[in-house]
Amino acid sequence: MPKGRLEAFSDGVLAIIITIMVLELHAPKEATWGAVGVLWPTLVSYLLSFVYVGIYWSNHHHLLQAARHVNGATLWANLHWLFWLSLVPFVTNWVNATYFAALPMAAYGVVLLLAAAAYLLLEWTLVSSHGRESALGRALGIDVKAGVSAALYGSAIPLAFVRPWIAGVIYAVVALMWLVPDRRIERAMPRE
Repeated sequence: MPKGRLEAFSDGVLAIIITIMVLELHAPKEATWGAVGVLWPTLVSYLLSFVYVGIYWSNHHHLLQAARHVNGATLWANLHWLFWLSLVPFVTNWVNATYFAALPMAAYGVVLLLAAAAYLLLEWTLVSSHGRESALGRALGIDVKAGVSAALYGSAIPLAFVRPWIAGVIYAVVALMWLVPDRRIERAMPRE
């Protein structure tokens, strides 16, 4: 089946996720820098979550550009991935409200880890339907960066209970790793 509806639906859900997050940003009641400074947990967690959603949007775009078609399994794998991403506004707000407390920071990591696992499942589902020898299959190959990310998330979750700020730094490091775009698909696809 054509992939256009999947792309449009995913773009819409990601836009709603960002909209929900931005609606949690409330302007200070006073016109002072001090009043803005009090909002630092909200601004920091919003920025990190926005970057994560943006990274996923960009990589999802590249992934679907390389796909020729989707099937029912791909639709469900995509919904599974969107489910975990739809929890990002909740955990972001929880982290804000508790000033980066241990349990919300760990929960943030769990959501990031499960979103990453769901995205890998989406990739595998697409490769399965296109074949390992397809351009998409060859492009994706073994994803070292995804493995490192999962290991970092896995270490950050228990570390959140030791020092929540350490988990936050790890989440930021993973985001920084992914700010460098994943060029595997672009390199493997024929130039138009």
